[in-house]
Amino acid sequence: MLVKRGTAIRYSEVTPKDAYLNRRRFLATVPLAGAAFFARRASAAAKLAAVKGPFSTDEKPTPFVDVASYNNFYEFGTGKDQPSKNAGRLKTSPWSIAVEGAVSKPTVFDLDAVMKIAPLEERIYRHRCVEAWSIVVPWIGFPLNALVKAVEPTAKAKFVAFQSLYDPKRMLSSRDAGIEFPYVEGLRMDEAMHPLALLCFGMYGQVLPNQDGAPVRLVVPWKYGFKSIKSIVKIKFVEKEPPTTWNLSSAREYGFYSNVNPTVDHPRWSQSSERRLGEFGKRKTLMFNGYADQVAGLYTGMDLRKYY
Repeated sequence: MLVKRGTAIRYSEVTPKDAYLNRRRFLATVPLAGAAFFARRASAAAKLAAVKGPFSTDEKPTPFVDVASYNNFYEFGTGKDQPSKNAGRLKTSPWSIAVEGAVSKPTVFDLDAVMKIAPLEERIYRHRCVEAWSIVVPWIGFPLNALVKAVEPTAKAKFVAFQSLYDPKRMLSSRDAGIEFPYVEGLRMDEAMHPLALLCFGMYGQVLPNQDGAPVRLVVPWKYGFKSIKSIVKIKFVEKEPPTTWNLSSAREYGFYSNVNPTVDHPRWSQSSERRLGEFGKRKTLMFNGYADQVAGLYTGMDLRKYY
């Protein structure tokens, strides 16, 4: 297999780290007959083996506890501390991802199948969140372009659209969250093909916690964090620029591209500096979040104040 694990169990049988750390509370809620089975699953280390990938920053990673407890995931709460408390309701197995649209090989992948497309890599990426805070995370996944190549886009494919799961029985309503669901995002095709863009299954050597986008999310490190859509269930190749959730919610504040550009202020706050989660002082925000050498060429000739 291309993906090596510490045990022979499938990804769909692995318990996320945040779940097995709380297994005592969970086991108290299930019948004794099933407790031994769940205990065996919980005791299996939820680790994802991955080779060290290129492009990693040499910055110190943000502590796991901060990244797992301070989240934007409006389906499970609008406060930063709410997703970690509520995302246990997210059912991540079984899981499938429908890939459709302008492709020669439309496919519905189960999670184990999509993970076999390419070997996993660990990449330490910095992220800039629009509210003037940032994080550095060791993500585990493979380049999104590996999936793109596998389904063979046609000449009509100019953009890639993504859609998150929406389960109204377990998630907030659009009215309560203040944004429309399901959550949608999009990239231009050359952005999706860039080797920095990652289809992500884990972080810190573990499968993704629910609140961080389990079981599969996008990571686009030169853009603001909300472009890195969580809990993906659909990927569609389209000819025209697709709608994106925050642009639909407030086009004045959130453009389609959402590249980190410290010279363009958000209407309600400055983008020139940022505070690293878990730290006190502020630091200067870098163009394209510090990845200008890799991605600036994608936007040659574009007015980045207009196409924000």
